[in-house]
Amino acid sequence: MSDFADRWGLNPAHFWLRGKEPERIVEHDEKMGIWNVYGYPEAAEIIGDPVTFSSDSSRLLPDAEDKDEYSEGDLLQMAEPEHTNLRKQVGRVFSPAAVAKLGARITELATGILDELAGRDRIDLIKDFADPMSGILFCEILGIPPGDRELFRLIQQSIDSPVPISTVPPEDGEESYLEAQLAHLQPLRERLAEHVDGHRKNPSDDLLGVLTGLTKLDGTGLNDNEVTNFAIIMLGAGHLTSTVLIGNTGLLLDEFPDQAARVRADRALVPSVIEESLRFLTPAAATYRATTAEVKVGDTVIPKDQIVQVWYAAANRDPRQFERPHEFDPGRDPNPHFGFGRGIHYCLGAHMARLEGRIVFNLLLDRFPAMRTDPADPPSFFGAPDFIGLHSLPVRVN
Repeated sequence: MSDFADRWGLNPAHFWLRGKEPERIVEHDEKMGIWNVYGYPEAAEIIGDPVTFSSDSSRLLPDAEDKDEYSEGDLLQMAEPEHTNLRKQVGRVFSPAAVAKLGARITELATGILDELAGRDRIDLIKDFADPMSGILFCEILGIPPGDRELFRLIQQSIDSPVPISTVPPEDGEESYLEAQLAHLQPLRERLAEHVDGHRKNPSDDLLGVLTGLTKLDGTGLNDNEVTNFAIIMLGAGHLTSTVLIGNTGLLLDEFPDQAARVRADRALVPSVIEESLRFLTPAAATYRATTAEVKVGDTVIPKDQIVQVWYAAANRDPRQFERPHEFDPGRDPNPHFGFGRGIHYCLGAHMARLEGRIVFNLLLDRFPAMRTDPADPPSFFGAPDFIGLHSLPVRVN
């Protein structure tokens, strides 16, 4: 059993990273006023029932009414049937066929950045490589200048907040969950709003052009604020997902050198090592739902109007679903993980992240005969309690 979770200082509450099982599959956190669900079949049941477990969970937060402008257009919080209607329209940008056409551009960007890094003994796999590569690519997809990718760091800063979700009003002087999330996003929202206005005046076929042309079920289009919030969700799904996946996979290949050697020797394992990384070190560790009626989950009855925190990352270690759940196995097959979620809210950027991961790791394995972390220069992780990903991953490559 690897001890990397303690060695690198990952969240001590993430028991599954330490090879442990939950004390209870469903438990109520009275302090935070939410319900935690850790099991695989229970998670599948919840995600598969969007009527009883609504995605509109922010309505139950204590300051939700004051933050309506930040939630409208948020695809993750959108209820049916409007969610499916809008997702279907924007989904063509991230369809397998559309994403496949990006392969040559991803290779070109990745190769160019690696050429610039040639000759260095050390690189930061996130800051020097994955972040600029994915950021430039997503600027092109979104239809904004490449220089604006620096604003994407504001999304990372919002995810870096250690404030957990809670239905209990904060003490005087304390930040609420929503306040902590939104504090870093306002400059990004303002800049994106300028681009939305520009796309209104000059229609285009890029992602912002698609978003400004979406049609609701009532026949109206999205307003500027809705387009801006929608675009932020797309940034998370398309840009951040790819960057974090590359970082997490790189860390795991360092942590398990025997398995890394196995992948180097058999490149057919590159796609499956991506999948195992998503299972073993799940970036979006949790998702949220709100109960619309009293419901029984496992052996526990959860009342109406409660926030349920579904821990994908723990479910991905459930021995009822996975053999040897705490073993990192690049050849694991089948691997029905929750790494990109599931159901109607399945990550729109999944195809792009997988494609980037396959291209990138083949290139990295070609370029560098070894990539090893340095205990004297440790990786840094996001601070959000419901997210597992790296800010930086310094590695020795010579």
